[in-house]
Amino acid sequence: MSYQKRVALLMMLDSFIVFSSVYVTYLVLYAPTVLNSPLLMFKSGNLLLTSLSLLVCHHIFAGFYKLYDKAWEHASVGEMLSIVKSSTLSMVVTTFIVYFVANDIYVRALGITWMVHLFLIGGSRFVWRILREKLVMNPNVNKRTMIIGAGSAGSILVRQLLQNHTMGFKPIIFIDDDQKKKKLQIHDITVVGDTRTIIENAKKYDIERIIIAIPSLGKREMARIYAECAKTRVKTVVMPSVEEVMVGNIENAQFKDVQVEDLLGREPIELDTKGISREIANKIVLVTGAGGSIGSEICRQVCNFKPKKLILLGHGENSIYLIDMELRNDKKNNFEIVPVIADVQDRKRIFEVIEKYQPDIIYHAAAHKHVPLMEYNPKESVKNNVIGTKNVAEAAGQFGVSAFVLVSTDKAVNPTNVMGSTKRIAEMIVQNQSKVSKTRFVAVRFGNVLGSRGSVIPLFKKQIKQGGPVTVTDPEMTRYFMTIPEASRLVLQAGALARGGEIFVLDMGEPVKIVDLAKNLITMSGYEIDEIGIQFTGLRPGEKMYEELLNEEEIHSAAVFPKIFIGKTIDFSFEDVDYLLKNFDIFTSEEVKEYVLDLANSRLKVKQKT
Repeated sequence: MSYQKRVALLMMLDSFIVFSSVYVTYLVLYAPTVLNSPLLMFKSGNLLLTSLSLLVCHHIFAGFYKLYDKAWEHASVGEMLSIVKSSTLSMVVTTFIVYFVANDIYVRALGITWMVHLFLIGGSRFVWRILREKLVMNPNVNKRTMIIGAGSAGSILVRQLLQNHTMGFKPIIFIDDDQKKKKLQIHDITVVGDTRTIIENAKKYDIERIIIAIPSLGKREMARIYAECAKTRVKTVVMPSVEEVMVGNIENAQFKDVQVEDLLGREPIELDTKGISREIANKIVLVTGAGGSIGSEICRQVCNFKPKKLILLGHGENSIYLIDMELRNDKKNNFEIVPVIADVQDRKRIFEVIEKYQPDIIYHAAAHKHVPLMEYNPKESVKNNVIGTKNVAEAAGQFGVSAFVLVSTDKAVNPTNVMGSTKRIAEMIVQNQSKVSKTRFVAVRFGNVLGSRGSVIPLFKKQIKQGGPVTVTDPEMTRYFMTIPEASRLVLQAGALARGGEIFVLDMGEPVKIVDLAKNLITMSGYEIDEIGIQFTGLRPGEKMYEELLNEEEIHSAAVFPKIFIGKTIDFSFEDVDYLLKNFDIFTSEEVKEYVLDLANSRLKVKQKT
């Protein structure tokens, strides 16, 4: 309906209400007279004067208080006050007009007329809201919803949901751990219990949706509450930002599904943005492996600190094209972005690139990372992870790069596989370069990255989509986990903290059982664990049951930054590394595997090949 039609209809309705209020009052007060002679009521000049005066005054004040412009489906106390003001002033002015024109007023009649007028005008508006709610409230569409959190955020959310039923949620009950709120009502919704009663109340009130409405909820608490919600088999979501809900933007806001990273049980690290900005702003930054999941996120994070130039170096043409286009399409990136196709194993090419662009900082993320694959291809692992790192590191030292940050892994600690061993040797190379170069060389060591290529999450999701089972190596296998953005932030923070030779380690909290991760993903997808099933396959080549971030001979120093530590590594003979690289071509794959495992665990003293 157009605005003009809407206003016309409201004015016609109000005109009818004005005349009705005057004549209904007369009928109530003078019923016997009206019954004996009904036409006298319509012939009365006083009544006609009152009606016309009130009609004109009402439309004037209704326009002044914008009663015809309000969205009455969302009417509340503010709109009611506008009606009271408009009706009262209309009646006051009408009283004066009648007095001065007719030289007589009927106080009781005018008082009753005011009350009837106010009741009918207000009632007509709020009846529209009630009717609209009844018409829109479709029990087949609006899901019976439990709101977890009866604080200010939950209160605001419920108010918006009650006013806007198109979102598909019908608030039924509150859950809150504050015992003082138990049995209290907020917007007529009762707080029925604490989070220990989620399962019980979900059954009792036939709940079809659960919304977690506690913005300040920590990771550990989120994991605990979600574990209870998951047992109900009811879809659980997290409320949009409070800002979106407060401004009434709930239709466009997104109710976010609970993500695996929300259940890590550890708060994300906070960045020293000023320190990172000093390190990156207006500098030339080069990222190797820029097309990979970690490398591309490092590039995105670097862009936030406005470098002078960002060089995207990678071997895969398509992956570099994708991150290049993504960053160029971001209008905030008003600096030069240079895509470079190059292989870190190609020493001559790497030296050419670094000499040409003269980067101030290098983030070295290029690597082979898949443990079982590298067990089958040990020479490729050495070529990429060891020789590639040596090429980039030596070029950085030769051409005066200010800082070099190696992206390492927890698998480099007491390595039992080729991939971990080659990353451990890469750390050795970086630490050795720190001794002989003015460049600040450091390594950053962290655990498994959720969502990265080759991680378990995409695999589990694919298996769930196919109907299962989800394959887990062992019920006791544990891993440390972090998100891609968190891993990338740690890399940037390490560059800002670097003095040279350090291995930075993130405090990753408690390790997570892979089987628990699988169970969470199954329940998040709306299935029972028995529906999908979990199959244990046994350890694959090179895999460890548990990962470590520091070994027994490394010193776990005090935190150099909140949740970031430095591990001081054991001594090693760089002659062993040098011997491996110089004689690499004459080793067989099995000999390479044996050599790198021994070397990574510092058991070699220039073991000559016979």
